[in-house]
Amino acid sequence: MVRVHREGVKAKTVAENRRARHEYAFEEIFEAGIMLSGTEVKSLRAGEASIAESYAEVKGDEVWLVNANIPEYAAANRFNHEPRRPRKLLLRQREIARLTGAVARQGMTLVPVSIYFNERGRAKVELALARGRKLHDKREAERARDWKREQARLMRERG
Repeated sequence: MVRVHREGVKAKTVAENRRARHEYAFEEIFEAGIMLSGTEVKSLRAGEASIAESYAEVKGDEVWLVNANIPEYAAANRFNHEPRRPRKLLLRQREIARLTGAVARQGMTLVPVSIYFNERGRAKVELALARGRKLHDKREAERARDWKREQARLMRERG
């Protein structure tokens, strides 16, 4: 799995799609900025968001995060945002072209893995270019993960 990050380590994770690693085999991971309104940022900073049923799609030369739930900010009366509106993701044109080609030709999917604030305080989305796993693939991955855990345990015991 190739990791493509521009800025390094994640600072504060706000929302995580834990099911994604089970359902999909990740090929590449991208870090994308996200266009948010002020109340969305405040709601994210409060730690309220869900990307469990969200996905990303390419429309023209733009990438959009669809169905991500950022609930309304309680203190923002009439200036609040719509919780499930599509949000534009900020990527370089070269990255968008690669994603477009992979989704169109190879039948891959864009899966948001997490939303977090980087060390500069900017909201970022970790976006994976992924291929869906079949049931037997999921079982094989689980066996491999269990075996790795067992190996680590045996190595710790033997010193």
